[in-house]
Amino acid sequence: MEIKFSNKTFFLCFFLLIIATMAMTGEGLKFNKKTGEFKIVQVADMHYADGRSTGCLDVFPNQEATCSDLNTTDFLYRVFRAENPDLVVFTGDNIFGFDTTDPVKSMNMAFAPAVALKLPWAAILGNHDQESSLSREGVMRHIITLPHTLSRLNPDGSEIDGYGNYNIEISGPEGSPLVNKSVLNLYFLDSGDYSTVPSIPGYGWIKPSQQVWFQKTSSRLQKMYKSAPHAQKESAPGLVYFHIPLPEYSSFDSSNFTGVRQEGISSASINSGFFATMVEAGDVKAAFTGHDHLNDFCGKLTGIELCYAGGFGYHAYGKAGWSRRTRVVSALLEKTTDGQWGGVKSIKTWKRLDDQYLSTIDSQVLWSKGPTGRRKKSPSPTPA
Repeated sequence: MEIKFSNKTFFLCFFLLIIATMAMTGEGLKFNKKTGEFKIVQVADMHYADGRSTGCLDVFPNQEATCSDLNTTDFLYRVFRAENPDLVVFTGDNIFGFDTTDPVKSMNMAFAPAVALKLPWAAILGNHDQESSLSREGVMRHIITLPHTLSRLNPDGSEIDGYGNYNIEISGPEGSPLVNKSVLNLYFLDSGDYSTVPSIPGYGWIKPSQQVWFQKTSSRLQKMYKSAPHAQKESAPGLVYFHIPLPEYSSFDSSNFTGVRQEGISSASINSGFFATMVEAGDVKAAFTGHDHLNDFCGKLTGIELCYAGGFGYHAYGKAGWSRRTRVVSALLEKTTDGQWGGVKSIKTWKRLDDQYLSTIDSQVLWSKGPTGRRKKSPSPTPA
């Protein structure tokens, strides 16, 4: 039987297809036209399981009877309402597969606050998300069906390792000259779970195919930003999110980072070279991970800030008396000489604690531009 569509029906379907495509690619995310700000809340290691019936780890004895996954949910609502973020990023171990009766229900509960508040959100996988009845692909396939998510399974047309490799472009404010350009680029990568190479023990790593995709994507975005109309001289800053820290996170001690390091760096046992790939790309200003719940520091290495978020979830290991926490990142635009919003001027970060006051700690500038559009440098020493 032949089915005929009216012009009205055709254009309606076409419009809905455009809307769906925009939702998948992150189009529509813009800096605030009044404040010139874009704010991201990072949630690391929720370790969600079965809700009220799931107990907490590493809390004081007098808290155990009333503590469950619902404390994680309450913390999400508190942070989201206090910060009102433009985007929420969940950086893996969103659920704890071993203790999850139904991974679909667990994911639905874990992401429920972002969905209920209609916040745009993105997620990547950790090493525990798939340890129930769903594979890593199955977990990611469910995530991308949930409301208000910008998560994607993988880039279209690319043969790539893992699940959840994608990018999101944040454009200039409505009415600004850069409204059709991405002034802040976000990259998300699947850092895997465990090594599949018998001779290499330990955790997974970001594979060559993923690094090639990242390089091509970064290069394309930089070229677009520097092209007409409104060609820019400098690249738009990039931020990278993945779960398992790189070996380079071991480069710091208390003298050269902000935050705390209370446990070892649980990176892969080999160095896949992704840090060098980020440096060579030239646009990355900071990378953000989870995985090690008791570390929450940021340290700068070769021009890139390497940051932990600190553990968020109550069914995740932690430390009694050391508050669960989240990392907030705020990018601010500069004003041009004619009073318009321009490119990103600075990127700042702080952490929120799940204490009585929802305390803000460790505010710091991760990156800033000088008056010529170049990154600020320390003054050169005076020649002798």
